[in-house]
Amino acid sequence: MWHGRFSTPTADLLLRYSESISFDWRLWRHDIEGSIAHSAALEAAGLITHAEREQIVAGLREIGAEIEAGKFEFKVELEDIHMNIERELTRRIGDAGAKLHTARSRNDQVALDLRLFLRAECDAISVLVRDLQRSLVTLGDANRSVIIPGYTHLQRAQPVFFAHHLLAYVEMLDRDAGRIADARKRLNVLPLGSGAIAGSTIVLDRELVARLLDFPAVTQNSMDAVSDRDFAVEVLAALALIAVHLSRLSEDVILWCSAEFGFVTLSDAYTTGSSLMPQKKNPDAAELTRGKAGRVVGAVVSLLTTLKGLPLTYNRDMQEDKEPVFNAVDTVKAMLEVIAGMLREARVNAAACAAAVSDPMLLATDLADYLVRRGVPFRQAHEHVGRAVALCAEHLCSLPEIALPDYQAISPAFAADLYEVFDLSRAMSARKAIGAPSPENIAAQLTRWRTLLGAA
Repeated sequence: MWHGRFSTPTADLLLRYSESISFDWRLWRHDIEGSIAHSAALEAAGLITHAEREQIVAGLREIGAEIEAGKFEFKVELEDIHMNIERELTRRIGDAGAKLHTARSRNDQVALDLRLFLRAECDAISVLVRDLQRSLVTLGDANRSVIIPGYTHLQRAQPVFFAHHLLAYVEMLDRDAGRIADARKRLNVLPLGSGAIAGSTIVLDRELVARLLDFPAVTQNSMDAVSDRDFAVEVLAALALIAVHLSRLSEDVILWCSAEFGFVTLSDAYTTGSSLMPQKKNPDAAELTRGKAGRVVGAVVSLLTTLKGLPLTYNRDMQEDKEPVFNAVDTVKAMLEVIAGMLREARVNAAACAAAVSDPMLLATDLADYLVRRGVPFRQAHEHVGRAVALCAEHLCSLPEIALPDYQAISPAFAADLYEVFDLSRAMSARKAIGAPSPENIAAQLTRWRTLLGAA
């Protein structure tokens, strides 16, 4: 494509080193879509005839059908998806194909293709996020009466409804969906028409192209349009947060499935066995998700590192943007699908949850609140209950087993009604503040999310 300037062909070693067709072939649909829109601008400018445009469009669609059917031969010596399609188009239709690249560069062409790709993937990922939210809401709704210990520092802390725990991830995923939507808004700007760096003396109607490709705006600086990939970084950052949230959810599931917890049982379809130990049922779907999160986080770092020292405008380093983008998109989509499927078939072991949450120590803070309501300053109440907990440790008993005189020896504010604190149902009903896990709040939140998500 540059033989006019060069007298010797590119070395085979450099061709293999510099080609991108082995991975950017995935942009073929977007490249063809952009070229069809570009041909409309060329016709509107009088640079090609209507008949030539019809030839171009028919040729591009024919090539697209062959690629989709797996019958198109990509050539490494043509480097990338752009030249593979353009060269084949020109071979098939002649001069009309050779006119297609007028007033554009591979620099603005690839910026367009990547934006189109990410726009479509943002939409697909948003659907998968909502599907996972539905799986969480459905599992929580089916087990809305189940209470489990909540944990801080992986130590039992306070009781919470199992549904409340799942709804925490629904909230996280909702913010993730918002970040994806925000990133989509900023990437949804047309760069085509920026040329290699400074546009072209052949002026095309960029707004026409934007309308044809459903872009609400066009870029306003040609150098910025071809040289930055901040839109891709932003999408990757949003994907990294999704991956981190899924990793944390996976860790909870892994713990819940262990014999030590026993809160949840996963289906055979989403677990694996051991080649040696016949009793094993391993939560591989969750473990792989936890592991793959690192790959997605690494994609953000990879692209930021590629961009950080580049002078304006385009540099060949930017070819390294696509593989981390493709990998992160594919990984997150797979993670979302697998975790949603795993949760749809998960079963909650209500008896094991009830046994765990029967630990009276989970209501130690409630006992401090009891003293506060009787006029004791919270720091003193905290100390008094701490002394009661120490007494339990010394005598190997539980808080309800401490006799009233022993409580009153710690503080005269304790009265006979202190034992009512250890009624779990009463304790949960008392958690009525906005965002707290009372039965009424949980029911309202499940209803709200079912409505928002259209959960069955």
